[in-house]
Amino acid sequence: MPAQREKIIKKAREILENSPEGVRYSELVNRIHSEYPEIKIKVIQWETYNLHKKFKDILKPERGLFILEKYLREGVEEKLKEAKRVVKTVEEKIFYSLFANYLVNELEECTKAISLGGSKFQDKWGTPDVIGVEKFLETEPIRPLPEIVSAEIKIDTTQLITAFGQACAYKLFSHKVYLVVPKDATPADIGRLESLCLRFGIGLITFDRNNPENPDFRIITRAIKSEPDYFYVNQYLKRLGKEIEKLF
Repeated sequence: MPAQREKIIKKAREILENSPEGVRYSELVNRIHSEYPEIKIKVIQWETYNLHKKFKDILKPERGLFILEKYLREGVEEKLKEAKRVVKTVEEKIFYSLFANYLVNELEECTKAISLGGSKFQDKWGTPDVIGVEKFLETEPIRPLPEIVSAEIKIDTTQLITAFGQACAYKLFSHKVYLVVPKDATPADIGRLESLCLRFGIGLITFDRNNPENPDFRIITRAIKSEPDYFYVNQYLKRLGKEIEKLF
């Protein structure tokens, strides 16, 4: 058994050394087993499950992902540099109308959606980058109240926590809220956002921030409908001014 353990640990380290982006637990187990088929897979699973607790230089930044500490540190630094470069060359607002179209035509969460952004709502709680309405046709036998859908889009991967906070604030006046973030954010950040979004009922979508022509929006989790505070619904909709005519 000690000899098997030594083989497993050595191969695991070798795989992690050659995987700067990290390796998922199941993939790590399968790769070790393919190298040493004579070792029972349950033994490999047992030895690899808590690698991050056995070795200080092996981290588990999110569920099921192992990565060497040096690569995680280098990755964070590189993401910060890349974020700064992208923010300077691509304007975030370019993606607003594209996502509005995505909400209507692909997700089909809205019958109408418009880009907003800026400080249209004129308060510290922020203004959604995109706002839409799901309104049922007069011909439908049952017509519930219109539903408000809001979205927060961020191209700067250093601002993901801020973006999540803004998305939470939009639940005050929205039935559904989406958070839209770059697909090249670190796996650890995406994992944490997914977990948080599931807990708060916020939809999570990734996109290619370097390709304004084809952002390739991909849904990770769908938004869960919840009742807003209608006092704030009416208050914020009034602040849209003539823009409200585009939604209703």
